[in-house]
Amino acid sequence: MENLVKTESRSYQLIVLGIYISVFINSITFFKEPFEFYLGYLIYIVLLPGFISKYGYKRELLTIFIILFLSGILNIILNNNTPQQFFKVFIGLTLSYFFYYYVIVEFNFDIEKLFKWYLKGAYIAALIGVFQFVSFKIGFTPGYDFRWILNKWGFIPGGNFGIRINSIFGEPTHLGAVMSSAFFVSVYNLLFKKSYYLTKFQSVIIIVVYILSFSGLGQTGVFLTLIFLAISFGAVRYFIIAIPLGFFLFNVMYENSKDFRERYDSLIELFTTGKFVLGKTHGSSFILYNNYQVATENFKTNFVLGTGVGSHPVAFERFSTANHFKVYGFNLNSADANSMLLRLISETGLFGVSIFFILIFKCYIRRNEYDDSHHWLISNAILIMILLNLFRQGHYFLNGFPFFVIMYYYNYVSYQKHQQNLLNNETPINEIVST
Repeated sequence: MENLVKTESRSYQLIVLGIYISVFINSITFFKEPFEFYLGYLIYIVLLPGFISKYGYKRELLTIFIILFLSGILNIILNNNTPQQFFKVFIGLTLSYFFYYYVIVEFNFDIEKLFKWYLKGAYIAALIGVFQFVSFKIGFTPGYDFRWILNKWGFIPGGNFGIRINSIFGEPTHLGAVMSSAFFVSVYNLLFKKSYYLTKFQSVIIIVVYILSFSGLGQTGVFLTLIFLAISFGAVRYFIIAIPLGFFLFNVMYENSKDFRERYDSLIELFTTGKFVLGKTHGSSFILYNNYQVATENFKTNFVLGTGVGSHPVAFERFSTANHFKVYGFNLNSADANSMLLRLISETGLFGVSIFFILIFKCYIRRNEYDDSHHWLISNAILIMILLNLFRQGHYFLNGFPFFVIMYYYNYVSYQKHQQNLLNNETPINEIVST
């Protein structure tokens, strides 16, 4: 019996390790053609067959992907997509959402436990970020430039200290997205003198590294954190603090980060005037604006179901305003639209966009001062990550994004069960029956 417990414990630990490798380490690829094969994909291959055999299929999830499949095949016939692009994205999307659903089933729908493991991983990533920063300041190259071990990783100079911290993530923007939930919890811990799974020291480390990324997306995460905390505690005084603090942080970034300032100014000018000036307009801002134009034009022609997952590059060829540019770089990000929301609009139409917005609003949990559960904390933390990915990350399943979407939903299911138990004057239980 003792050996069985040890085996199960070892198996449990390996599954946890595999899950969070797929979330935090996407800066290693084994090959790039015909698609980029990330380290995390190995986890799918190893664990998914056993999960399918053990748990079968989730009917509601299967229905969504059947609709996406039929829409994709139709759009291939209509020349709105190519078979290669469709199947590459569809297979990866399907496998990732089912895999992470099975993970949650495997852990008996214990969302809090899974979220705490994420926080542990975020803290480790933050420690690596601190090591990277210190190594840069003392000139220890292997300690701050990880290209010797991570083949899809870039050293990003800039910020106030000569380096933008990205830890094990491919770029600071990825850090800004993945670490955003941990940042929210860390700020909550410090502001309200709590220690939700992170000590004060650990919370400070995560906050410092998040700020040192000097990521525009990260700064959006800071702003959303302050707003959501103010909403959660429902007091005017928190808005009075949060809004000036948000403007202060924005002003610090605007005045001290040339890249951030140029991106912001260019976005404002593009969306107000539509004018692009070579050498003046920031390239990244134009790429986002250009993909916005492509997505909206493509949406007009196929607004119900879109043109199928993986089809945005075809739409880009048709509608891009940069096709006549001779300067390299302005047609980048045509595959992922530079934003998941834009990609959803373009490729899945009202169908895909509606699923996400219904999920966001229906499953959001506001803080209840008479309820000491942490459902609201997890809900707000994950929602910030979802919003940041919708805004700027175009890859559907990079860094385990489906994992957090599904956790967001089942955290709501757990909360409903918890509320029902309270109404029935029962002791809340951790086990949740799949619905």
